[in-house]
Amino acid sequence: MTETRDALAATRLERLRGGLKRRYAREMRFRMYGILAIAVAVAFLALLLGRIVEQGHTAFYAHEVSVPVYLDPAKIDPSYPQGTNFEQMVAEQQLATQGLSGDAAGPMAAEMRGLFSSELKFQVAEKVAADPSLIGRTVTFDVPVSDDADLFFKGKISRDTPSEQRRLTDRQIGWLDQMDEAGRVRSHFNARLFTSGDSTEAELAGVLGAVVGSALMLMVTALLAIPVGVAAAVYLEEFAPRNRLSALIEVNINNLAAVPSIVYGLLGLALFINWMHLPRSSPLVGGLVLALMALPTIIIATRSSLKAVPPSIREAALAMGASRTQTVFQHVLPLALPGVMTGAIISLAHALGETAPLLLIGMVSFIPGVASSITEPSGALPSLIYIWENASERAFHERTAAAIMVLLAFMIVMNAAAILLRRHFERRW
Repeated sequence: MTETRDALAATRLERLRGGLKRRYAREMRFRMYGILAIAVAVAFLALLLGRIVEQGHTAFYAHEVSVPVYLDPAKIDPSYPQGTNFEQMVAEQQLATQGLSGDAAGPMAAEMRGLFSSELKFQVAEKVAADPSLIGRTVTFDVPVSDDADLFFKGKISRDTPSEQRRLTDRQIGWLDQMDEAGRVRSHFNARLFTSGDSTEAELAGVLGAVVGSALMLMVTALLAIPVGVAAAVYLEEFAPRNRLSALIEVNINNLAAVPSIVYGLLGLALFINWMHLPRSSPLVGGLVLALMALPTIIIATRSSLKAVPPSIREAALAMGASRTQTVFQHVLPLALPGVMTGAIISLAHALGETAPLLLIGMVSFIPGVASSITEPSGALPSLIYIWENASERAFHERTAAAIMVLLAFMIVMNAAAILLRRHFERRW
């Protein structure tokens, strides 16, 4: 009997050890699957960010060329210098330095003009208007090169590509080489990208108008969505009776948080533009639409923060004689404020990246200026990215990636602010 019991005990022990070994193996596989999933996600994220940075980092620097211009008195009207064709004048003078003039230079002038940005004529005209005494003298101007010439200096247009497959001719590439060898070409930080609005010419286009438009929209969104969302959440969580109506409202708020953004765009188009006749493409309409989108998220986040406050806080305040309103606004809401701020900032960051509703309310239009009020037509970073990516000029594609980097920087800053605020004000219960 003793031997039989020992054998049974040994068999059970062996089974237990085998089961324990299999359980440890399953746990190890589960950990490996989790690590693998994280590694795959990080790899895809790194690939995405790496591709964006690779394509867009060149937009943060640009090239300009020093051009000596003889301000010919026979061609410039001192009372109206803006009427002078400075581009043609510069092209003819550049060709003359190579021994080409008159009829021989005629067919080549257009090619030479294509190497300089249209900013050249504005720079020269402004200089002459400010100081007419320059007429008759030779003045050197540092002007941006055209978008194709800029791509050539950045190595994105190769001389080895067949001429019929590139926008620069062999003659233009030869002229650019001569300018570079003469030391007239230099690269510099592209401040224009951050100080200019949109433009039909890629070398002159910037994100300032879109950044200002997005900031104005977020201001409208925050001023509307945060107070209304927090007030609605406080009422539903602390004061509303528990009945079928409040349950129906709660279900619909949760459903609204999952509604596609394009539906809000259709609502904004029908309500704010077609019915209320608010200005199209304005930050006001964009902010109203984004406020409708952000409201469910803010309400849900605020209610979750209020629920996280221990009931003992409410009970202690009521026991000390505070009214229900005093308890909520002087004790519960201040303690829930970190979560409320976090939810509000994250909802605004999410609204900042929305594109579909902005396209439906007209923010896909070309708007070169910078808005100074919420009722003026304006662009936004997501819609600007959409416009630039669909542009035919290749130089706009690198600026698309640069605009994405700017948008990501805004979103990272907003999410980091939410995390820091939560950690700073968070209470441990």
